[in-house]
Amino acid sequence: MPEISRFYGIIIYMYMSEHNPPHFHVWYENYKAIITIKDGIITGSLPRRALNLVFEWLDLHKEELIDNWNRLAKFESPKKIEPLK
Repeated sequence: MPEISRFYGIIIYMYMSEHNPPHFHVWYENYKAIITIKDGIITGSLPRRALNLVFEWLDLHKEELIDNWNRLAKFESPKKIEPLK
């Protein structure tokens, strides 16, 4: 599972040839969540502070995430995305 970004202990992954809708996986400590790129719908759980940071990052990098989703659908490697600073 390719890691595409890491910030403040939060790790963002995308799987190759994953099911729709476009989404990414988040790991933070013992928490795991899946978040859709377009709507920000969450499956799983994250502490509120970590979730707020992930949504801030999502807002900044939505186009890059969609590009990575499309790359993975074609079995291409995703590009790293700038972490939240």
